[in-house]
Amino acid sequence: MEQAVQVKELRPPITHIGVIGWVKNNLFNGVFNSILTIVTLFLLWKVVPPFFRWALIDSAWHTTGQACRQAAGACWSIISMNYRFILFGFYPYEEQWRPLLAMLILFGLLFYSRDRSHWKKPLAYAWIIGLFTMGLLMKGGIFGLSSVESTQWGGLPLTLLLAVFGLTAAYPLGVILALGRRSQMHGVKALCILYIELIRGVPLISLLFMSSIIFPLFLPEGVTFNKILRAQVAIILFTSAYIAEVVRGGLQGMSRGQYEAAESIGLNYYLTMRLVILPQALKIVIPPTVSQLISAFKDTSLVVIIALFDLLKTTQSVLSNPEWMGFSREAYVFVAILYFLGCFSMSNYSRKLEKELSRGD
Repeated sequence: MEQAVQVKELRPPITHIGVIGWVKNNLFNGVFNSILTIVTLFLLWKVVPPFFRWALIDSAWHTTGQACRQAAGACWSIISMNYRFILFGFYPYEEQWRPLLAMLILFGLLFYSRDRSHWKKPLAYAWIIGLFTMGLLMKGGIFGLSSVESTQWGGLPLTLLLAVFGLTAAYPLGVILALGRRSQMHGVKALCILYIELIRGVPLISLLFMSSIIFPLFLPEGVTFNKILRAQVAIILFTSAYIAEVVRGGLQGMSRGQYEAAESIGLNYYLTMRLVILPQALKIVIPPTVSQLISAFKDTSLVVIIALFDLLKTTQSVLSNPEWMGFSREAYVFVAILYFLGCFSMSNYSRKLEKELSRGD
C-alpha cells in the first residue's frame, strides 16, 4: 500500500488577508491610490485633532454666553441653556410636556411600523388613534388641557408635523397623478401633465409665498385658514408632483407582458394596478422615491421664510439674542445633527425595505 502523504495546508501570505491585505488592495494598490491615501491621511491629521479639541476638550457645556466668550473651544451652552425654546418654540413653558409626549407617540408609531409583519388593520387604527391623540395634546381645549393656539406651535414638533403629514399625503397623491398621466382619457392626462409640469417648474419658496400671502387675498372678508395648514398644503402639492414623475418611471419600466397576464385572468384596470403593476413598480423605484422624500423632509425648513417657527426658526431666534450672538456654528451643528438623524433613518429603512422586498426575486 502506498503510504498516505499528508500535505500541510498552505495559507495565503499575511499581506493578502486580514486588515493588512484589505489596506494593500484598497488603499495602496497603485502609485496614484497610494499618493491619494497619503494626502487624505495628512488632511485628516490636520483637521480631525483640532476639531476634536474644539468640540470636546476646550468646549463649554453649561455656562453663560459671557463665560463662553472666554472659552477656547465650542460653546455648547447655547444648546443646553436654550434647548427647550429650540425644541418647542413659544409653546407655553409649563405645558411643553404635551408636545414632548406627542413626539414620543409619533416615534413609537414609526418604530412599530418598521416591521412589515405589523402592516395590518390594527396598525391603521393605531395610527388614527395616535394622530388624534397628538392633535389633542398639541391643541388642547378639552379633558382639562388648556387650549394652545397653533401660532404658538414651533420647533421640532412643527417640523415633524409638516414632514410626516406632508410626506404621508404627498405619496398617494403622487401615485394618483402618475396613473393619471398615463391614462387613456385625454382630459385626465392633460390635467395631470399640466399640474405636474406647472408645479415642477416653480420653486417651493414661491408656493410657500403664495400660500402665505397671495392665497388669503382671494378669500372672502373674515375668512381665513391657518398658516400652518396653508404651508402644509403647499409642501404636499410640491412633493406630490416630483413623486408622480418617479412613480411614472417605475410604471414605464413594467413590461407589456404584465398587463397581458392580468387581462388573461380577467382583472379590470383597478385590480390590475392594485395587485400586479403597482406592487412591482413601487418596489423598483424605492431608491429615487426615498431620495425625493428626504429632499422634501429637508425642504420643510423653508417655512422659515413665511415666519413659521420651525426648528430652524427657533434656532435663529436664539442666535438673535445678544447673549448668544457669535455662536451660530454650534447651533447649526445641533440642527444639522437632528436633520441628519431624520434623513439617515429614512435612508436606512428604505434599504432594509428594499432588501426584504427583493428576497423572492
